[in-house]
Amino acid sequence: MTDVRWDDVDRYASDLLVRPDETLAAALRAADAAGLPPISVSPPQGKFLMLLAQAIGACRILEIGTLAGYSAIWLARALPAGGRLVTLEVDAKHARVARENIGRAQLADIVDIHEGRAIETLERMVAAAVDAFDLIFIDADKPSYPLYLPLAVELSHPGTLIIADNVVRKGAIVDPDSSDERVHGVRRYNELVARHPRLDATLLQTVGVKGYDGFTLARVVK
Repeated sequence: MTDVRWDDVDRYASDLLVRPDETLAAALRAADAAGLPPISVSPPQGKFLMLLAQAIGACRILEIGTLAGYSAIWLARALPAGGRLVTLEVDAKHARVARENIGRAQLADIVDIHEGRAIETLERMVAAAVDAFDLIFIDADKPSYPLYLPLAVELSHPGTLIIADNVVRKGAIVDPDSSDERVHGVRRYNELVARHPRLDATLLQTVGVKGYDGFTLARVVK
């Protein structure tokens, strides 16, 4: 499901508002050269995340799913002096590429990459009572989204913004009979968000070079 105009508008937005950025372009080239899947957020989406982080004054950001570090670079650029971004990646190859990209972006001193299963890392963080995060970006394996949510809330404070990517799945999200476990994962995630007593949320559909998808944005209210 695509439309050539979606790509054209993304290019228009990127050229006019996002503007070319060699560091980010190099990160995408490195990901491609390493054979990583081309599933990073688009440039307009990356800047959207950065602007959201800046708008809420995020000082501590958690990312679940690093891939090549493209979105981590956007988010880390939003941090003020003394800020910190923690990003979780299960694949050692992805983590290596991300470290190289984040280092090239001169952000290695404010970004911590944790290798291993995100569930286990999140559980350790909860058990250690680490300082709460101001923004949490979930962009990892979709079947695990429902498992990430309660841990993300535990790592939040009132006002934290939790953003989950790829929740529309080309519209398949409305099909309860889908055979795709990724669809079931994001459907369950959205249902849990809707019922959670500490969350207020909405879902936004997106189109562009990444096709038809969307974000669920949830604010921790208490």
